[in-house]
Amino acid sequence: MKTRSEGFIPLRSVPARAHTPPALRTAPQVAPPHRAPRRPMPGVPTPPPADVPVARPVPGRQVTTRPAKPADGAAPKTAARKRNRKYSGDGKRDLPRMDPSALRVTVLIPAHNEVKQITETIASLRGQMRPPDHIVVIADNCTDKTAALAHLLGAEIVETAGNKHKKAGALNQVLDRLLDVCDDHDVIMVMDADSSLDAGFIHYGVEYLASGDYAAVGGTFTGKPGGGLVGMFQRNEYARYARDVRRLDGQALVLTGTATLFRAGVLHEVVEARRAGELPGLPTVYDVRVLTEDNELTLGILHRDFRILCPPECTLTTEVMFTWGDLFRQRLRWKRGALENLVDYGWTPITRTYWGRQALSLLGIIVIMTYLATLAYSAVVGEFHFHPLWLGVTVIFMVERIVSVRQRGAVQMAIAATIWIEMIFDVFLQVAQAKAFWEAAIGKERKW
Repeated sequence: MKTRSEGFIPLRSVPARAHTPPALRTAPQVAPPHRAPRRPMPGVPTPPPADVPVARPVPGRQVTTRPAKPADGAAPKTAARKRNRKYSGDGKRDLPRMDPSALRVTVLIPAHNEVKQITETIASLRGQMRPPDHIVVIADNCTDKTAALAHLLGAEIVETAGNKHKKAGALNQVLDRLLDVCDDHDVIMVMDADSSLDAGFIHYGVEYLASGDYAAVGGTFTGKPGGGLVGMFQRNEYARYARDVRRLDGQALVLTGTATLFRAGVLHEVVEARRAGELPGLPTVYDVRVLTEDNELTLGILHRDFRILCPPECTLTTEVMFTWGDLFRQRLRWKRGALENLVDYGWTPITRTYWGRQALSLLGIIVIMTYLATLAYSAVVGEFHFHPLWLGVTVIFMVERIVSVRQRGAVQMAIAATIWIEMIFDVFLQVAQAKAFWEAAIGKERKW
């Protein structure tokens, strides 16, 4: 097997872009009825021959291939590309309307030693209602057989060269060159190597992007099996997150790295805005200084006055943390990264909502710690009884726990009703968040 490193990608002296910056467009453009032919892209080899074997799921793991449907059971929104009237006058920018069949989808999968996951990930892409046009696995400092296996399964391989910035750096090494040959017909999807898409993800995501209303479309996710008690807690948490996003009509705050589709021109504009000093970071798609590159890119896109969406049709499963230690480090990084992203962007009309959520999070830490301290004090002095205020808080908490996890079945609802079992997980997360607030406040060195 031959793989190619980032260093071989030729740099052009004359830009090859056909992309028109959104700010210079005077009228919506309509794509031709047929998909434009794929042009050679520096750093991304040509598609494999037809006889390359198709990816198969790893024995013992289940790949979800059912068509995604809205939560209410209604028919999927196949006319999503029509301009949504509710956005008229909201101050956000529209993109050119396109024919979904004319859009080219390139999937980038950064992978570091993901030999156990990559087969299922590629299989989920092969099983899409609308398969991607190109799958690129970015082998980042791999010491296992990830690249060899991905190549066998028909993906193109690009190996990073001298990358010291983990996932963000690996993606930038390809995107820096890929964007130079992308135009308005290109969609770039970034997904984790341990994610598995449901069958309708790309089809419906492209429909939404083609409408011109959205610059990027992300997904909601459930957790893969495994991990024992800590895995169960995460799967319940993800189910609650997906429920919250559905109740907000897909208005999620973050385009997560699990899987997101971007209009290529929007990513190019983010790079140019960084170059001009209008957004934080060096002139690359992902800011390599931060701990949460997906959250930071979301803020960058929103600060360019674009809309984003996580629709009910775009769903996937992703790996959960298998140990309490790994989970604590993950959540510490997520929380601290989010806080530092907000510090970088400051107080703006976009970040006000995010700052408000962080304030509520801090208040939640204070409330739950006070609640637990009150219970502990009552038990110690032998006067254990519920104050009406805390009794009300307990009842509300119990009802919310039960209702928000009902899609996971009766067993999980019964566990939620006990309160104390899930309280363990909530306190665990609160401790991680409290540590993140403290480290951000004292300016402790950022570590991945």
